[in-house]
Amino acid sequence: MSLDHSPTGSLVVYGDDIEEAMSPNRSVAAVAVKDGDASVYKIIHGFLKQKNNSIINVAASVARKAASNKLSRKTSDVFDTLIQQQQSRLGNKTGPLLSGISYCIASCSMILLNKVVLSSYNFSAGISLMLYQNLISVVILVALEFFAVISTEELTWKLIKVWIPVNLIFVGMLVTGMYSLKYINVAMVTILKNMTNILTAVGEIYVFRKCQNKQVWAALCMMIISAVSGGMTDLSFHLIGYAWQILNCFLTAAYSLTLRRLMDTAKQSTKSGSLNEVSMVLLNNALSIPFAVILIIVFNEWEYVYQTEVIREPMFWFFATASGLLGLAISFSSVWFLQETGPTTYSLVGSLNKIPISVAGVLLFNVPVSVENLFSIVFGLFAGIFFAKAKMSK
Repeated sequence: MSLDHSPTGSLVVYGDDIEEAMSPNRSVAAVAVKDGDASVYKIIHGFLKQKNNSIINVAASVARKAASNKLSRKTSDVFDTLIQQQQSRLGNKTGPLLSGISYCIASCSMILLNKVVLSSYNFSAGISLMLYQNLISVVILVALEFFAVISTEELTWKLIKVWIPVNLIFVGMLVTGMYSLKYINVAMVTILKNMTNILTAVGEIYVFRKCQNKQVWAALCMMIISAVSGGMTDLSFHLIGYAWQILNCFLTAAYSLTLRRLMDTAKQSTKSGSLNEVSMVLLNNALSIPFAVILIIVFNEWEYVYQTEVIREPMFWFFATASGLLGLAISFSSVWFLQETGPTTYSLVGSLNKIPISVAGVLLFNVPVSVENLFSIVFGLFAGIFFAKAKMSK
C-alpha cells in the first residue's frame, strides 16, 4: 500500500476561455488568473508548499474575497479542490504513522505495566487482575456505545452459546499469560511466545489443511532453537514460570484456531450477519467476568486479595488501571493501524515491536543477562522478523 499520493497527470483549470495544464512546480496564479491577483495566489502557493493547514484556510478565505470580482466560479472551485487535495495528502501521510506509533506504544506499555503490577508489587492474584482489567474494558465500551461513539452487536443467547468455547480459551490464555509474566523476565516471555507460531502452523495443517512454505518452516526451526537456548542460558530461570508460558502458548494457538473456525458460525448467530472487532472485544471481556469470578472462588484468590497490603497503595491501583486501559487501547489501535496500512505491514511491525519490549524489559527490571542468553534473545527476535517476512511471501 502506498503511503504517499502524489499528483498524477495534469490539472485542467477553466476561466475566461483559458484551459491550461498545471505541473506541481508552477504557481497557482499562473494558471488561475491573467491579471493583478497573481501575487495573492503566489503567497497561497507558498503556504501550500509549506503544508501549513491553518494558514491555508485563512489565506484561501482572503484570496476568495479579494479576487471575487475577477475570478470565475469554476476557477474558485478548482482552487478549493487544490486545497482539499493538499490536506488529504497530509492526512494520508500522518495516518499510518500515528496509528503505528499508537499500536506500538499501547502493546509495549501493556506488557511492561503488567510486569510492574505482578512482579514489582509481588501481586499473586493474576485472575483478579484480569477481572479488574476486563471490567474496565466493559464499562468503557458500554459507555461509548451509550453515547453512540461505537456500535456493537446485541449479545443474544444464540451468539453467547457459540462464543463460550472461544471465551473459555480466552480466559485461560489471559490467566496463564499473567502468571508466566510474574515469574519470567519480559525478554524471555517475548521469545517463548514465538512457540505459539509453531503450534499454530501445525494446527493449521490438521484443522484447515493449510501447508506452509519452506521459509516459514525454516523460521519456525529458528524459533525453536532460540527458545531452547534461551531457556538453557536464562540466569533467572523459573520452572513454574516456564510451565505457565508453555501452557499459554498452547492456549494462544488454540484461541487463534478456534476463533477462525467458529467465526462464520458466530456471524450467522448475529442479527446483522456480521461481527466487528469492537463486538468481539466486548463479547470476550463481558463473558470472561463470570468465569473469572468462579475461578477466584475456586482457587480462594479472593481471600488473598482481601488480606494483601498492596491493594491499599494508590500507585498499585494506578498501574493496574492503566494496564486495563491499555488493553482496550491495543484493540482499537490495532484495528486502526490495520485499516491504515494492511496485514503485511501490521504483521511486520508486530514482529519488530518485540525488540523495544525486550530491551525495555531487561533495562527497567534489572534482569541479569549473560552473553549467551542475550544472543538467544536477539536470535529469537530475528527469527520472528524472518517468520513475518516468510508469511508475506506466500
